Amino acid sequence: MSSALKWPAAAILAVAGFFAPVLLGGSPAVYAALVLIAIFAVMSYGLDSIVSDLGEVSLAHTVFFALGAYVTALLSVRLEFNPLGTLAGTIVAALIAAGLLGLITLRLREFVFSLVTYAVAVVALTVASNWEFIGGSDGLRGIPAFEIGWLGFRAVGDVELWPVAFLLLLATLYLMRAFRRSRLGQAAIMVHLNPRLATMSGIDPQRTRVQVFLFSAPITAAAGWLYAYQRAYVSADLLETYFLILMLTAVVVIGRRLLLGPLIGVALILAQEKFWSFGGYVDRIILGSLLILVLAYLPGGLFGLVQTLAEARRRVAARSRSTSPHTTARKADA
Repeated sequence: MSSALKWPAAAILAVAGFFAPVLLGGSPAVYAALVLIAIFAVMSYGLDSIVSDLGEVSLAHTVFFALGAYVTALLSVRLEFNPLGTLAGTIVAALIAAGLLGLITLRLREFVFSLVTYAVAVVALTVASNWEFIGGSDGLRGIPAFEIGWLGFRAVGDVELWPVAFLLLLATLYLMRAFRRSRLGQAAIMVHLNPRLATMSGIDPQRTRVQVFLFSAPITAAAGWLYAYQRAYVSADLLETYFLILMLTAVVVIGRRLLLGPLIGVALILAQEKFWSFGGYVDRIILGSLLILVLAYLPGGLFGLVQTLAEARRRVAARSRSTSPHTTARKADA
C-alpha cells in the first residue's frame, strides 16, 4: 500500500474500531469486554517491546502494571488527583522503577535475566500483600470515577470509559510503530540478533537495554492506571501470574513484531474467557496450555503457521505445474 493511502486506511480502521461495541450489539457486556481488551493489549505491548525487539523475557512486567494501578489509587484517593495527574504520576513512577530494574539487570541476559526479573515480581507481590500503607492484602478501595472536570467528562461505567480505553490503545499503537522505526528500535533489534555487530557499529548494548526498559515500563503502567479506574480498587492480585501469562501469550500467540499481534492475541484470549468460558481454573489451564503449545511447536505464532502453510501450498502447486502433462509435453517438444 502506498504511503498516500496508509493514513486514510488507518483512519478508517480507527473509526471502525471505535464503533466496534455498537456493531457488536452495544450491550454492557460487550463494552466491558472491549475495555478490558484495550487495557490488557496496552499492558502486553509494554512487554512486547522487551520480548520481540530486545529478545529478553521480562517476568517483572506485572510489577509495572500493578505500580500504575497503585500509584493511581494512592494519588486519587488520598491526594484527590484527577486522572491526568494520576497518569503523570504513574509515568514518573514507572520510569523510576524501570531505571532501577534496568540498572540491576544491566549485565544479565536470557535465563539469568528472566530469573532476576521473576524474583523482583515475587518480592513485589510479598510487599503489596503485607504493606499496610498500600492496603496490604485488602488493597485500596474507593477509587473515584474517571472524571476530568475542565473537560466536562465523567465516566461511571464501561460505556463511558470506552473512549478513554480506545484512545489509550491508539496512542500505544502509534508509539510502538514509532519505536520500531526509530534509532532505538533498530538498535534494540540489532542488540537482539547480533550483540557483537551492534557493539562494532557503535551501539552500547547495555545502554540500549535500559532505554528500551524506560520506553516499555510506562506503557504497561498506563494500562494499570486505567485498570484501577475500571475496577475502582487495587490489590495484590494484580501481581499474580495470570497477568504475566496473559501478557506472554498475547505477545507470542499471533507472532512477534506484528503491530496488531498483541491486540489480536488479547482479543482471542478474552473472547474465550468472557463468552466461551469453562470456569476460572479451566480457563487458566487453557491459557497456560496455549502458551506452552505456541512456544514448543509454533515459534512463529499463528501468523508464522499460516505463512508456512501458504508456502507449502505454493510449492505443491509449482511442483504440480512442473509435472503436469502439458508441461511434460512442452519439454519433450523442446
